[in-house]
Amino acid sequence: MEPKQVFDIFAQINQVPRPSKHEERISQWLQDWAKAHNIECVADETMNVIMRVPATPGYEDHEGVILQAHMDMVCEKNGDVEHDFMNDPIQTYVDGEWLKAKGTTLGADDGIGISMALAAITNPDLKHPAIECLFTVDEETGLTGAEKLRDGMLKGKRLINLDSEDDGQIFIGCAGGIDTLAKMHYKGERLKVNGEGTLASNHSPLAIRLSVSGLMGGHSGDDINKGRANANQLIVWFLARIWPQTEVQLASINGGNLRNAIAREAEAIITIPMAYKEQIRIEWNHFIAQMEGVFGEVEKDMRLDLETCDMPEEFIPTDKAYRLIMALCECPHGMIAMSKEMPGLVETSTNLASIKMKEGYIEVNTSQRSSIENSKHHLKWAVEQALSLACDEVTHGDGYPGWAPNPNSPLLEVTKEAYVELFKSEPQVLAIHAGLECGLFLEKYPYLDMVSIGPQMYGVHSPQERLSIPSTERCYQWLCRVLEKL
Repeated sequence: MEPKQVFDIFAQINQVPRPSKHEERISQWLQDWAKAHNIECVADETMNVIMRVPATPGYEDHEGVILQAHMDMVCEKNGDVEHDFMNDPIQTYVDGEWLKAKGTTLGADDGIGISMALAAITNPDLKHPAIECLFTVDEETGLTGAEKLRDGMLKGKRLINLDSEDDGQIFIGCAGGIDTLAKMHYKGERLKVNGEGTLASNHSPLAIRLSVSGLMGGHSGDDINKGRANANQLIVWFLARIWPQTEVQLASINGGNLRNAIAREAEAIITIPMAYKEQIRIEWNHFIAQMEGVFGEVEKDMRLDLETCDMPEEFIPTDKAYRLIMALCECPHGMIAMSKEMPGLVETSTNLASIKMKEGYIEVNTSQRSSIENSKHHLKWAVEQALSLACDEVTHGDGYPGWAPNPNSPLLEVTKEAYVELFKSEPQVLAIHAGLECGLFLEKYPYLDMVSIGPQMYGVHSPQERLSIPSTERCYQWLCRVLEKL
């Protein structure tokens, strides 16, 4: 696999557990790596790591450049895979031109960005100006590293972000984002089945598990406009559909995991009177047919299963459960608006990311993105209003700013020229709907001239994540040519 040094470093990184908010080991690994290669290195109190490499002879008078990537990775796995992200290494394998992981996320987002930066600063044949490598923590769940980076830590005025996922594209702007978290507190009620029951019907209750699996999921920014199903929505839609017709009791509901991943799996356990057993099964089969009609072209591996299960010991009070299902139906999900300035770019979106049963409450996690600040806040308020139908506590995160495009960037011109020289074609210049750390860097270093590049990846933030090996080689060549031209 070429470039060998890049993939060797990536293989080492994938031996180090690095979930978001648990970057202690990868931060220390980077510091040890710098020490082993006699590279100046500092780590701040947030565990961000900065490495500094002097210019090669003849480049001392050239303006320096910053290479930036993040340490943490999204930790998603298939339901039937045994993997402990806090302790187990990522198991990778080659499938043709693709590098993949066995049933989990690959961590190329953004381990491959780190790998390319480290390979560049130790490449003995590469001529370059002074380089600073900035490796941040917690990009995926809070942008904490970028937010808490102190003023004065960086010296360079040009920054190349290595966190993009599309071959031959240069990104010069990104959306801002904010999270909306809601909680519905409740006191569980015992499910009685011997004639005293809380069910309106005198029929014996039947417990049923509804589950959705096999969806593509993906990045809630990059993939939100690709027509993919959200497992949370599918479960909620079916429950709303049968609620008026049957005497449903909701015992549990869980789906999705991370705020920046489209939910791939979800399940609910309900009880119904035995008299409705056949009706529920018929409704479920009709629902499957309808969802296949809506999503079948995209979701080739979608599975919707209904099976009987053990009787739960308690359930959510009926009025609260009904309000929750209606609130989740009202909660928007998906693309809201396309950009008028940049054709093909999603301007505003929201993700119904996860529904989790906790001790005494149900937690709903959502995330909103927009390249227009007002639209981001209007959407968070719309989500708040919907979830307030059932939830007694709704809060918003601090959010992060967008990165306004600068089409006149000198660094952009150099990056474009390098691509044309290498590949004899023009790269695309775009903004991205996903969030990048660049907006936060601009708040502390407003003079920074920035671009973002990266190799081709698909399925990011899901176990289908895969990295193009030839594209990685091209991207590394591109990065090296940019550094030589600078």
